[in-house]
Order: sequence, then C-alpha cells, then structure tokens
Amino acid sequence: MTMRIAVFASGSGSNFQALAEAIRRDGIPAAIDLVICDKPSAYVLERAKSFGIDTFVFRPKDYPSREAYEAKILEELNRRGIDLIVLAGYMRLVTSVLVEPYYGRMINIHPALLPAFPGTNGIRQALDYGVKITGVTVHFVDGGMDTGPIIAQQAVEVEPGDTEETLAARVHAAEHQLLPRVVRWIAEGRVRLDGRHVTVRDEDH
Repeated sequence: MTMRIAVFASGSGSNFQALAEAIRRDGIPAAIDLVICDKPSAYVLERAKSFGIDTFVFRPKDYPSREAYEAKILEELNRRGIDLIVLAGYMRLVTSVLVEPYYGRMINIHPALLPAFPGTNGIRQALDYGVKITGVTVHFVDGGMDTGPIIAQQAVEVEPGDTEETLAARVHAAEHQLLPRVVRWIAEGRVRLDGRHVTVRDEDH
C-alpha cells in the first residue's frame, strides 16, 4: 500500500524536491499528496507545481492562534487520508493539535547532530562553536524545539576554512540523502518507536 505524505515547508523546498525525486526514481512505496506552506511567496510552491502536487497555503496572521490554523490544516490532512507528515524546512513550532493525532507519524529534518544545536541556524551554531563534526538528524516530532526521538543521523565533517555557505552545501547534500532513506524505512514498516528509542529493522527480515 502506498503511504500518503504531506510535506510542510517554509522556504526553497530543496528537501521536498529531493524526496519527490527519490520517490519517483527509487520506487519508495509512498506518494507526496500535499505541500503545506506558511509563506505564499516560498519557492517550494513552484517546485510542488512542477511535480503536479497540490498545495495548501496559509498566512498565520489570518488566524487568531497557531492552534486555529493547525485545526484547519488537520481538516485538510484528514480529508486526504495523510499517513505521514514530513517537516522539511518548516519554520514553525507545531502544537498538540497536530502532534497528538500524528505522534509517531510526523518527522522533521534538522541540519545538526541533535541534541547539539537545536532551533534555527544549526549550521552557523556548529561553526561558531568550533565542532569538527556536525551533520543532519531526522527525528519524530514531539512538540518541543527539535527534541523528539531520533530516527537517524548522518555526520558531516567541518573542514578548515569552512564558511557557512560551504558547510551548508555539504549538510544539505546529506539531508537530501538521509530524508528519502528514512521515508523509505517508514513506508516499508521497518521503524519502531519505543519511548525515546527508535529501532530500524533490516530490509531482509
């Protein structure tokens, strides 16, 4: 059975693009049915259009609260039978309105090796701190700031003379590898969540 995905994004949408291409190319048993975006001018909407994927665009200021617009989003997700939410550069904290019905079915990709450098500017934080290794993390969303159970991580070395731009290029390349891999695991029913611990069953079991 094909897993139905909604991708939430606020910006360029390069992770959306990488995931959509991987699903098309690699036979991942999933389909992106919807892109949800809080910025009407975000380039991710052009990317979604190029794939023929529906979009739901909203302006947070048009709603009295975060819970109010999330209730509207939840209606849309339920109407479409969405199985998995992928937060891919979505720059807003998610409340219990979405977390509770989708706990264990909502993932986020973060450009650092959590729990180090949560929040915004993870790449800049890593550079400023002087770490030798950073990377990317895909984790379940629990409503906190990048605090949910970790599914997978991929390391990226910080090279002498790295700028935020040069390091970001390698971090984003790692994101584009790791996110489709994790979505495949979930779509194939290989991911198990037990408290804070996540295990991934081997493909041949």
